[in-house]
Amino acid sequence: MSTPTPVSETPVAQTAPAGAPHRRASLGSIGLVLSAGISVQFGGALAASLMPRAGASGVVTLRLVAAALVLLVVCRPRLRGYTRADWGTVVVFGITMAGMNGLFYQSIDRIPLGPAVALEVLGPLALSVVASRRAVNLVWVALALGGVFLLSGGGFGGLDPVGVLFALGAGAMWAAYIVFSARTGRRFPQADGLALAMVVAALVFLPLGVAESGAKLLDPTTIALGSAVAVLSSVLPYTLELVALRRLPASTFAIMMSLEPAIAATAGFLILNQALSMTEAAAIALVIAASMGAVRTQVGRGKAKVHKDAS
Repeated sequence: MSTPTPVSETPVAQTAPAGAPHRRASLGSIGLVLSAGISVQFGGALAASLMPRAGASGVVTLRLVAAALVLLVVCRPRLRGYTRADWGTVVVFGITMAGMNGLFYQSIDRIPLGPAVALEVLGPLALSVVASRRAVNLVWVALALGGVFLLSGGGFGGLDPVGVLFALGAGAMWAAYIVFSARTGRRFPQADGLALAMVVAALVFLPLGVAESGAKLLDPTTIALGSAVAVLSSVLPYTLELVALRRLPASTFAIMMSLEPAIAATAGFLILNQALSMTEAAAIALVIAASMGAVRTQVGRGKAKVHKDAS
């Protein structure tokens, strides 16, 4: 699990202002996570219009291949100087990305987007319970779970069970993604590890996409839309999350992922003109409250550490 970036070693006489850089770093990382979530959900809205053209596996393949190409060009990662453990970490990270994307798109091919996102969020929430060392985080998890339950319409009994299983599998992969994204960020400079992991993910999924969609993947319009989805849903959010996980603990990051259903509902309202019911509004309020609580806990933890180091 990731741990917070240590506070700079400041002499005792300067301990008062030492908390400000830590708070700014924490809040900056939180902003990166929120920006990543917004990018993912608006990219998902665009992907929804692409699925009739290329199918679920085809969309995932376009996302991963385009994202891998963009990251290779931008990052130009070096291939030498890494240990076997480094390469093992990046390979597992790539496999989790392929699994997370593939399972989720198979899910929304069978069940509505809202319940799919709500079920997927259970993975990061479960991780937050395991990773957290503070009892107060259980309160934020409970609030977020309440929001997820409301967003699901009060239950999942009427959903396709295969779609539900795919969503739960995507959630498990999402939890693994959080862990291995943090480990990759510690082992590789800049976004080099992300670029290499994206190549692994693209190679893993390419045969599945070709088998399902074939020549449809070569259509210029489909390629253009797939590239846009790749930037919004993969390149930008994964880069932001990789940077954020260098500063945020996995438990806080995982709880903040509960915002995803709320962001998805907002994107649906803005792009698809889907009005929010009172129940959905209450659900959004719960997940936002949970995330704000997690943020305050993290910032307060940073303040406590500064004062402890100063004493």
